[in-house]
Amino acid sequence: MSERRLKLMDIREMIRHIREERSDRQIGKDLGVDRRTVKRYRTWAQGQGLLADELPDHGSLQKTLDKSMPEKVPPQNSSKADPYRERIELLLKEKVKVTAIFDRLREQGYQGSYASVLRLARQIVPRPVEAFTRKECQPGEEEEIDFGYVGMMLDTEGKMLKARAFVMVLGWSRYAYVEFVFNQKAETWLRCHRNALEFFGGVPKRLVIDNLKSGITQAIWDDPVVQMAYR
Repeated sequence: MSERRLKLMDIREMIRHIREERSDRQIGKDLGVDRRTVKRYRTWAQGQGLLADELPDHGSLQKTLDKSMPEKVPPQNSSKADPYRERIELLLKEKVKVTAIFDRLREQGYQGSYASVLRLARQIVPRPVEAFTRKECQPGEEEEIDFGYVGMMLDTEGKMLKARAFVMVLGWSRYAYVEFVFNQKAETWLRCHRNALEFFGGVPKRLVIDNLKSGITQAIWDDPVVQMAYR
């Protein structure tokens, strides 16, 4: 059988209806399945001798089911990030963060989502790939900032737009603030800072921009208004 297998309780119920000599159409209507599905299970039950005597217990029926009708493994969909696997592996070895890897792949023509890159990175490195090193610092000493494209999202008006994530992480506790925005304007960048600092309830001694080399962050950093705000 090529279709996905029904649950054991549904199969038992279907066999009960079949034993009552009801039609495939009637059974399908009552159980909410296609009559062709009922026909397939009727043929299967007849072949296993399940229509004459008392039904076996759950455990025995499950064994019969697994042996004669094994679960079909769903096909694995290929990812748009797969062609870039070697490149991603190399960048991960160089301890480049996934957000920065995503930006570099976009510059090379990658059209997939950030989530696809992150999933592939986690396959390559089966642990949190964003934290290769842990810098020790005191509470209130440092906050790390990251900013990068994360895919398409709906804005407040219901429009599908390119979204970017502003992330500020406390260096000591790793407590994080995340805000999604839909533009790269300097005022948006600064507003995210203000919102994050208000969220944390204070200002650290030092702000560290993790993704300064990316095209997005560099363009914002070059804005005179932003440079003045950091002084």
